[in-house]
Amino acid sequence: MHETPDPSLRPSTPPPLWAGDLFGETQLVEAPPAPPARWRQLVPGLAISGIVSAAAAWFSDHYGMPIILMGLILGLAMQFVSADPRTGPGLEFVGRRCLRWGIVLLGFQVTLMQIGALGIGPFAALLVVMAAAIAAALIGARLAGQNVAIGILAGGATAICGASAALALYGVIGRERVSQAQFTLTLVVVSIASALAMIAYPEIARLAHFDARQAGFLTGAAIHDVAQSIGGGYAVSNAAGAAATVVKLTRVALLGPLVALAAVAIGRLDPRGDDGSPWKALALPPFILAFLGLVLVNSFVPVPEVISANALILSKGMLLLAVTATAMRTRTDLILQLGWSSVMPVLAATATSFVVAFLFAFQAIS
Repeated sequence: MHETPDPSLRPSTPPPLWAGDLFGETQLVEAPPAPPARWRQLVPGLAISGIVSAAAAWFSDHYGMPIILMGLILGLAMQFVSADPRTGPGLEFVGRRCLRWGIVLLGFQVTLMQIGALGIGPFAALLVVMAAAIAAALIGARLAGQNVAIGILAGGATAICGASAALALYGVIGRERVSQAQFTLTLVVVSIASALAMIAYPEIARLAHFDARQAGFLTGAAIHDVAQSIGGGYAVSNAAGAAATVVKLTRVALLGPLVALAAVAIGRLDPRGDDGSPWKALALPPFILAFLGLVLVNSFVPVPEVISANALILSKGMLLLAVTATAMRTRTDLILQLGWSSVMPVLAATATSFVVAFLFAFQAIS
Protein backbone atom coordinates (compact mmCIF):
# COMPACT_ATOMS: atom_id res chain seq x y z
CA MET A 1 0.00 0.00 0.00
CA HIS A 2 1.39 3.42 -1.04
CA GLU A 3 1.63 5.93 1.80
CA THR A 4 1.61 9.69 1.34
CA PRO A 5 4.72 11.20 2.95
CA ASP A 6 4.29 13.62 5.80
CA PRO A 7 4.60 17.22 4.41
CA SER A 8 6.55 18.24 7.49
CA LEU A 9 9.27 15.77 6.55
CA ARG A 10 9.78 17.19 3.10
CA PRO A 11 13.07 19.04 2.48
CA SER A 12 12.92 22.84 2.65
CA THR A 13 15.14 23.25 -0.41
CA PRO A 14 13.45 23.24 -3.83
CA PRO A 15 13.43 19.82 -5.53
CA PRO A 16 15.87 19.15 -8.34
CA LEU A 17 14.77 19.46 -11.93
CA TRP A 18 15.39 16.96 -14.73
CA ALA A 19 16.39 18.56 -18.02
CA GLY A 20 17.06 17.05 -21.41
CA ASP A 21 19.92 17.90 -23.72
CA LEU A 22 19.99 17.88 -27.50
CA PHE A 23 20.73 14.10 -27.60
CA GLY A 24 17.66 13.14 -25.59
CA GLU A 25 19.64 12.27 -22.48
CA THR A 26 18.56 13.55 -19.09
CA GLN A 27 20.69 15.14 -16.41
CA LEU A 28 20.11 16.54 -12.96
CA VAL A 29 20.16 20.36 -12.68
CA GLU A 30 19.50 22.70 -9.78
CA ALA A 31 16.31 24.77 -9.58
CA PRO A 32 16.77 28.52 -10.10
CA PRO A 33 16.92 30.53 -6.88
CA ALA A 34 13.67 32.11 -5.71
CA PRO A 35 13.44 35.91 -6.21
CA PRO A 36 14.21 37.91 -3.07
CA ALA A 37 11.32 39.12 -0.96
CA ARG A 38 10.02 42.63 -1.66
CA TRP A 39 11.29 44.05 1.61
CA ARG A 40 14.76 42.71 0.91
CA GLN A 41 14.81 44.59 -2.40
CA LEU A 42 14.03 47.83 -0.57
CA VAL A 43 16.71 47.54 2.10
CA PRO A 44 19.74 48.96 0.19
CA GLY A 45 17.90 52.07 -1.00
CA LEU A 46 16.19 52.58 2.36
CA ALA A 47 19.49 52.25 4.20
CA ILE A 48 21.41 54.73 2.06
CA SER A 49 18.51 57.22 2.19
CA GLY A 50 18.40 56.96 5.97
CA ILE A 51 22.16 57.42 6.33
CA VAL A 52 22.32 60.47 4.04
CA SER A 53 19.23 62.00 5.70
CA ALA A 54 20.76 61.49 9.14
CA ALA A 55 23.92 63.22 7.95
CA ALA A 56 21.81 66.11 6.61
CA ALA A 57 20.06 66.42 9.96
CA TRP A 58 23.42 66.47 11.77
CA PHE A 59 24.82 69.20 9.51
CA SER A 60 21.63 71.21 9.88
CA ASP A 61 21.71 70.95 13.66
CA HIS A 62 25.40 71.82 14.01
CA TYR A 63 25.78 74.48 11.32
CA GLY A 64 22.30 76.05 11.20
CA MET A 65 21.61 75.21 7.55
CA PRO A 66 18.04 74.41 6.42
CA ILE A 67 17.61 70.67 6.70
CA ILE A 68 15.90 70.25 3.32
CA LEU A 69 18.71 72.14 1.60
CA MET A 70 21.30 69.92 3.30
CA GLY A 71 19.38 66.83 2.19
CA LEU A 72 19.42 68.07 -1.40
CA ILE A 73 23.12 68.90 -1.36
CA LEU A 74 24.21 65.62 0.21
CA GLY A 75 21.81 63.67 -1.99
CA LEU A 76 23.29 65.21 -5.13
CA ALA A 77 26.80 64.47 -3.82
CA MET A 78 25.78 60.81 -3.34
CA GLN A 79 24.16 60.55 -6.77
CA PHE A 80 26.59 57.81 -7.81
CA VAL A 81 24.88 55.26 -5.55
CA SER A 82 21.85 55.20 -7.86
CA ALA A 83 24.05 53.59 -10.51
CA ASP A 84 23.91 50.39 -8.43
CA PRO A 85 20.67 48.61 -9.46
CA ARG A 86 20.28 47.23 -5.93
CA THR A 87 19.44 50.72 -4.62
CA GLY A 88 16.77 51.41 -7.26
CA PRO A 89 13.68 49.86 -5.61
CA GLY A 90 14.41 51.40 -2.22
CA LEU A 91 15.09 54.90 -3.60
CA GLU A 92 11.91 54.70 -5.66
CA PHE A 93 9.91 53.61 -2.61
CA VAL A 94 11.28 56.42 -0.45
CA GLY A 95 10.82 59.05 -3.14
CA ARG A 96 7.15 58.17 -3.59
CA ARG A 97 5.70 56.60 -0.45
CA CYS A 98 7.56 58.69 2.15
CA LEU A 99 6.65 61.81 0.22
CA ARG A 100 2.95 60.98 0.28
CA TRP A 101 2.85 60.08 3.95
CA GLY A 102 4.87 63.17 4.82
CA ILE A 103 2.32 65.38 3.05
CA VAL A 104 -0.58 63.57 4.71
CA LEU A 105 0.83 64.07 8.21
CA LEU A 106 1.06 67.82 7.62
CA GLY A 107 -2.71 67.81 8.04
CA PHE A 108 -2.22 67.51 11.81
CA GLN A 109 -0.69 71.02 11.83
CA VAL A 110 -3.56 72.94 10.22
CA THR A 111 -7.13 73.73 11.28
CA LEU A 112 -9.94 75.67 9.66
CA MET A 113 -10.08 77.87 12.74
CA GLN A 114 -6.55 79.11 12.03
CA ILE A 115 -7.70 80.27 8.62
CA GLY A 116 -10.70 81.99 10.19
CA ALA A 117 -8.50 83.68 12.79
CA LEU A 118 -6.49 85.32 10.02
CA GLY A 119 -9.38 87.59 9.07
CA ILE A 120 -10.98 88.40 5.74
CA GLY A 121 -8.61 91.25 4.85
CA PRO A 122 -5.32 89.43 5.46
CA PHE A 123 -6.71 86.25 3.90
CA ALA A 124 -7.65 88.12 0.71
CA ALA A 125 -4.22 89.78 0.69
CA LEU A 126 -2.58 86.37 1.08
CA LEU A 127 -4.53 85.02 -1.89
CA VAL A 128 -3.32 87.96 -3.98
CA VAL A 129 0.30 87.27 -2.96
CA MET A 130 -0.03 83.60 -3.91
CA ALA A 131 -1.75 84.36 -7.21
CA ALA A 132 0.92 86.93 -8.09
CA ALA A 133 3.69 84.40 -7.38
CA ILE A 134 2.10 81.77 -9.62
CA ALA A 135 1.50 84.30 -12.41
CA ALA A 136 5.10 85.51 -12.20
CA ALA A 137 6.39 81.93 -12.40
CA LEU A 138 4.26 81.24 -15.48
CA ILE A 139 5.56 84.42 -17.14
CA GLY A 140 9.13 83.54 -16.18
CA ALA A 141 8.75 80.06 -17.64
CA ARG A 142 7.38 81.50 -20.88
CA LEU A 143 10.23 84.02 -21.19
CA ALA A 144 12.73 81.22 -20.55
CA GLY A 145 11.18 79.06 -23.28
CA GLN A 146 9.89 76.44 -20.81
CA ASN A 147 6.52 74.73 -20.69
CA VAL A 148 3.57 75.68 -18.50
CA ALA A 149 4.07 72.69 -16.20
CA ILE A 150 7.44 74.06 -15.04
CA GLY A 151 5.80 77.40 -14.28
CA ILE A 152 3.06 75.71 -12.27
CA LEU A 153 5.63 73.71 -10.33
CA ALA A 154 7.78 76.75 -9.49
CA GLY A 155 4.82 79.01 -8.76
CA GLY A 156 3.06 76.48 -6.56
CA ALA A 157 6.21 75.71 -4.58
CA THR A 158 6.76 79.43 -3.99
CA ALA A 159 3.13 80.20 -3.20
CA ILE A 160 2.45 77.38 -0.71
CA CYS A 161 5.24 75.78 1.27
CA GLY A 162 8.41 75.32 -0.74
CA ALA A 163 9.79 71.82 -1.18
CA SER A 164 6.71 70.11 0.30
CA ALA A 165 4.39 71.75 -2.22
CA ALA A 166 6.83 71.04 -5.05
CA LEU A 167 6.86 67.35 -4.16
CA ALA A 168 3.06 67.23 -4.03
CA LEU A 169 2.66 69.08 -7.33
CA TYR A 170 5.23 66.88 -9.04
CA GLY A 171 3.06 63.89 -8.26
CA VAL A 172 0.27 65.49 -10.32
CA ILE A 173 2.41 67.01 -13.08
CA GLY A 174 4.38 63.86 -13.82
CA ARG A 175 7.89 63.09 -15.05
CA GLU A 176 6.86 63.22 -18.68
CA ARG A 177 6.13 66.97 -18.38
CA VAL A 178 8.94 68.05 -16.03
CA SER A 179 12.25 66.19 -16.07
CA GLN A 180 13.82 64.84 -12.90
CA ALA A 181 16.74 67.24 -13.34
CA GLN A 182 14.45 70.28 -13.68
CA PHE A 183 12.45 69.19 -10.65
CA THR A 184 15.56 68.78 -8.50
CA LEU A 185 16.90 72.14 -9.66
CA THR A 186 13.58 73.72 -8.65
CA LEU A 187 13.87 72.16 -5.21
CA VAL A 188 17.41 73.44 -4.79
CA VAL A 189 16.61 77.01 -5.87
CA VAL A 190 13.44 77.15 -3.75
CA SER A 191 15.35 75.95 -0.69
CA ILE A 192 18.21 78.41 -1.22
CA ALA A 193 15.79 81.31 -1.79
CA SER A 194 13.89 80.37 1.37
CA ALA A 195 17.08 80.25 3.43
CA LEU A 196 18.24 83.65 2.17
CA ALA A 197 14.78 85.15 2.74
CA MET A 198 14.78 83.93 6.35
CA ILE A 199 17.93 86.01 6.89
CA ALA A 200 16.98 89.09 4.87
CA TYR A 201 13.25 89.61 5.40
CA PRO A 202 13.33 90.11 9.20
CA GLU A 203 15.97 92.80 8.73
CA ILE A 204 13.89 94.46 6.02
CA ALA A 205 10.88 94.42 8.36
CA ARG A 206 12.95 96.17 11.05
CA LEU A 207 14.22 98.80 8.61
CA ALA A 208 10.65 99.46 7.50
CA HIS A 209 9.60 99.81 11.18
CA PHE A 210 6.92 97.13 10.81
CA ASP A 211 4.97 96.16 13.90
CA ALA A 212 4.55 92.49 14.88
CA ARG A 213 1.47 91.98 12.72
CA GLN A 214 3.06 93.52 9.63
CA ALA A 215 6.34 91.64 10.07
CA GLY A 216 4.46 88.39 10.67
CA PHE A 217 2.48 88.84 7.47
CA LEU A 218 5.61 89.59 5.44
CA THR A 219 7.57 86.57 6.65
CA GLY A 220 4.55 84.27 6.69
CA ALA A 221 3.38 85.23 3.19
CA ALA A 222 6.67 85.64 1.32
CA ILE A 223 9.06 82.96 2.66
CA HIS A 224 8.61 79.54 1.07
CA ASP A 225 9.42 76.68 3.46
CA VAL A 226 7.44 76.34 6.68
CA ALA A 227 10.37 76.27 9.11
CA GLN A 228 12.12 79.25 7.52
CA SER A 229 8.90 81.24 7.29
CA ILE A 230 7.99 80.81 10.95
CA GLY A 231 11.63 81.18 12.01
CA GLY A 232 11.84 84.47 10.15
CA GLY A 233 8.86 85.76 12.10
CA TYR A 234 10.34 84.77 15.44
CA ALA A 235 13.60 86.44 14.41
CA VAL A 236 11.66 89.73 14.65
CA SER A 237 9.73 89.03 17.86
CA ASN A 238 7.57 86.40 19.54
CA ALA A 239 4.42 88.24 18.49
CA ALA A 240 5.61 88.43 14.89
CA GLY A 241 6.44 84.72 15.00
CA ALA A 242 2.92 83.89 16.19
CA ALA A 243 1.44 86.00 13.38
CA ALA A 244 3.75 84.39 10.81
CA THR A 245 2.68 80.93 12.01
CA VAL A 246 -1.00 81.65 11.34
CA VAL A 247 -0.27 83.11 7.90
CA LYS A 248 2.05 80.27 6.91
CA LEU A 249 -0.25 77.48 8.09
CA THR A 250 -3.06 79.09 6.12
CA ARG A 251 -0.87 78.77 3.03
CA VAL A 252 -0.24 75.11 3.87
CA ALA A 253 -3.98 74.50 4.20
CA LEU A 254 -4.41 75.71 0.61
CA LEU A 255 -2.12 72.95 -0.70
CA GLY A 256 -5.07 70.69 -1.57
CA PRO A 257 -7.01 73.29 -3.57
CA LEU A 258 -3.84 74.32 -5.40
CA VAL A 259 -3.08 70.72 -6.40
CA ALA A 260 -6.66 70.38 -7.66
CA LEU A 261 -6.33 73.54 -9.76
CA ALA A 262 -2.96 72.33 -11.06
CA ALA A 263 -4.51 69.01 -12.09
CA VAL A 264 -7.28 70.82 -13.98
CA ALA A 265 -4.80 73.16 -15.70
CA ILE A 266 -2.47 70.34 -16.70
CA GLY A 267 -5.37 68.23 -17.93
CA ARG A 268 -6.70 71.02 -20.16
CA LEU A 269 -3.34 72.19 -21.51
CA ASP A 270 -1.87 68.73 -22.05
CA PRO A 271 -4.62 66.07 -21.92
CA ARG A 272 -2.32 63.07 -22.66
CA GLY A 273 -5.24 60.96 -23.82
CA ASP A 274 -7.75 62.22 -21.27
CA ASP A 275 -11.39 61.78 -22.24
CA GLY A 276 -12.10 65.44 -21.42
CA SER A 277 -14.32 64.65 -18.44
CA PRO A 278 -14.31 67.52 -15.91
CA TRP A 279 -14.72 65.04 -13.06
CA LYS A 280 -11.58 63.20 -14.11
CA ALA A 281 -9.67 66.47 -14.22
CA LEU A 282 -10.80 67.30 -10.68
CA ALA A 283 -9.73 63.92 -9.30
CA LEU A 284 -7.13 64.44 -6.58
CA PRO A 285 -4.38 61.99 -5.65
CA PRO A 286 -5.37 59.89 -2.62
CA PHE A 287 -2.63 61.39 -0.44
CA ILE A 288 -4.02 64.91 -1.02
CA LEU A 289 -7.50 63.72 -0.10
CA ALA A 290 -6.04 62.16 3.05
CA PHE A 291 -4.29 65.46 3.86
CA LEU A 292 -7.57 67.36 3.54
CA GLY A 293 -9.33 64.72 5.62
CA LEU A 294 -6.80 65.14 8.44
CA VAL A 295 -7.26 68.92 8.28
CA LEU A 296 -10.98 68.43 8.86
CA VAL A 297 -10.39 65.93 11.64
CA ASN A 298 -7.87 68.22 13.30
CA SER A 299 -10.36 71.09 13.02
CA PHE A 300 -13.29 69.41 14.78
CA VAL A 301 -11.76 66.65 16.91
CA PRO A 302 -9.39 67.49 19.79
CA VAL A 303 -6.02 65.95 18.93
CA PRO A 304 -3.58 65.48 21.85
CA GLU A 305 -0.52 67.69 21.65
CA VAL A 306 1.79 64.69 21.80
CA ILE A 307 0.23 63.25 18.64
CA SER A 308 0.44 66.56 16.79
CA ALA A 309 4.07 67.10 17.81
CA ASN A 310 5.17 63.57 16.88
CA ALA A 311 3.26 63.78 13.59
CA LEU A 312 5.21 66.93 12.73
CA ILE A 313 8.53 65.23 13.49
CA LEU A 314 7.55 62.19 11.45
CA SER A 315 6.35 64.36 8.57
CA LYS A 316 9.63 66.29 8.50
CA GLY A 317 11.59 63.04 8.55
CA MET A 318 9.62 61.50 5.69
CA LEU A 319 9.86 64.62 3.56
CA LEU A 320 13.61 64.75 4.20
CA LEU A 321 13.95 61.12 3.12
CA ALA A 322 11.91 61.83 -0.02
CA VAL A 323 13.99 64.88 -0.95
CA THR A 324 17.26 63.03 -0.33
CA ALA A 325 16.19 60.03 -2.42
CA THR A 326 15.02 62.32 -5.23
CA ALA A 327 18.39 64.11 -5.27
CA MET A 328 20.30 60.82 -5.32
CA ARG A 329 18.31 59.66 -8.35
CA THR A 330 19.04 62.85 -10.31
CA ARG A 331 21.92 63.09 -12.75
CA THR A 332 23.96 66.16 -11.86
CA ASP A 333 25.27 66.51 -15.40
CA LEU A 334 21.71 67.06 -16.64
CA ILE A 335 21.19 69.78 -14.03
CA LEU A 336 24.32 71.59 -15.24
CA GLN A 337 23.04 71.43 -18.81
CA LEU A 338 19.78 73.22 -17.93
CA GLY A 339 21.37 76.67 -17.71
CA TRP A 340 20.40 79.83 -15.84
CA SER A 341 17.12 80.23 -17.69
CA SER A 342 15.80 77.18 -15.84
CA VAL A 343 15.79 79.05 -12.53
CA MET A 344 13.88 82.07 -13.85
CA PRO A 345 10.41 80.84 -12.81
CA VAL A 346 11.43 80.41 -9.16
CA LEU A 347 13.34 83.70 -9.07
CA ALA A 348 10.44 85.59 -10.66
CA ALA A 349 7.93 84.06 -8.24
CA THR A 350 10.17 84.76 -5.23
CA ALA A 351 10.72 88.41 -6.13
CA THR A 352 7.05 88.98 -6.92
CA SER A 353 5.76 87.37 -3.72
CA PHE A 354 8.11 89.54 -1.66
CA VAL A 355 7.14 92.78 -3.40
CA VAL A 356 3.40 92.15 -3.16
CA ALA A 357 3.58 90.94 0.45
CA PHE A 358 5.73 93.93 1.41
CA LEU A 359 3.27 96.37 -0.17
CA PHE A 360 0.33 94.82 1.70
CA ALA A 361 2.27 94.88 4.98
CA PHE A 362 3.44 98.46 4.37
CA GLN A 363 -0.16 99.57 3.89
CA ALA A 364 -1.00 98.08 7.30
CA ILE A 365 -3.35 95.32 6.14
CA SER A 366 -6.71 95.29 7.89
